[in-house]
Amino acid sequence: MLDMIIVEEPARYRSAGSLLRSHADAAWQWMCRDLCPDLLPLSGDVSTAELELAMPHLLGRIREAMAAAAGSPEQDQRLRASLGTGEAREALPALILALRSRNLLVKARAFGNAINSIGDDAALGAALQAMPLQDPPLAALLFHAALGQVGNPTRVITTIIKVSGGASEGAVIRAGFGPVVDAILAHAQNQLHVLQASGPFADIDRVCRSLELFHRQLRSVVGYVELSRNGRWSAALTGIIKQASDRVEPRLRTVLADLNLAMRRGREGSDRLDGDAILGAINGMYLLATLRECRDSLALNTLFEQTWNQVGQALELHLQRQLDLIRQQPDDAVTGARLDAAIKMAEIRFKPEYGETLRRARAAAERQV
Repeated sequence: MLDMIIVEEPARYRSAGSLLRSHADAAWQWMCRDLCPDLLPLSGDVSTAELELAMPHLLGRIREAMAAAAGSPEQDQRLRASLGTGEAREALPALILALRSRNLLVKARAFGNAINSIGDDAALGAALQAMPLQDPPLAALLFHAALGQVGNPTRVITTIIKVSGGASEGAVIRAGFGPVVDAILAHAQNQLHVLQASGPFADIDRVCRSLELFHRQLRSVVGYVELSRNGRWSAALTGIIKQASDRVEPRLRTVLADLNLAMRRGREGSDRLDGDAILGAINGMYLLATLRECRDSLALNTLFEQTWNQVGQALELHLQRQLDLIRQQPDDAVTGARLDAAIKMAEIRFKPEYGETLRRARAAAERQV
């Protein structure tokens, strides 16, 4: 019901339009266990339709519990203990607003999808101004739900700058569009939990998509909004970029080693293809290529340039070595498979046309025998 505003840890930058999953889970457990055991099963296994029927009673009891906590320090302490943390307690007002506005959140998500097809800037500006800008808490939730569906956040940012009459942080906030930037930063931060995937079987496609989305979201803010040096958004960007870089850096450092391991020939008479190593090396090459496009949104320039150049040089050497081996033993299946993998990596690291050149070189090498 609230997935469109749920964000994952880590989330040091707290947006008013989102809820941490841990806070939402804690609140749900509290509702099922303490607040509404007669309405909700202890397991929490309930359909959306059943939850809708119980919602009026559920919201009423949450408000009663919060009113009691507001009037009694002892009750407030009990509420915090039931939720597990003070932060989960502080998130309750946003949770109540989200539950009350659940139908609007669905419409906001649909609006976000519609933004992708609105071609006229004036129409987009009018649509954005139709959001409840005079109600910042609600606007924050709705913008977060909407912007999770937007493929090109830069267009949203340039539109709100036009409507605001200026690109400065102050102008954007005064026009009521601060929740837009908050939502974009929150969505960028929500890519962090994906970026730490490791091992040969990591979903590297998902990691690369998250990196590309992270880059688009950060560029939309950094490239167009005139941020105050000591403002909240500048501090948030610094922290988010550092967190993303810290997650990507360990994997970036292994790309060269993974390539060398994948191309290493076994001992004489026992050569075999290491499928896991090959997969890990190809994954590393995809990551490297994605980082090349997204490096402006990360603090990894020196390490990236070093790795990019070293991998290119090493790959050239491995390709030449494998071509020499295929000339000597054209029927060696292991060498052939290793060369195929190296050509695939060359296509990723260099360009597809280079892969075709290498395939022709391989065919020529085999004909020479």
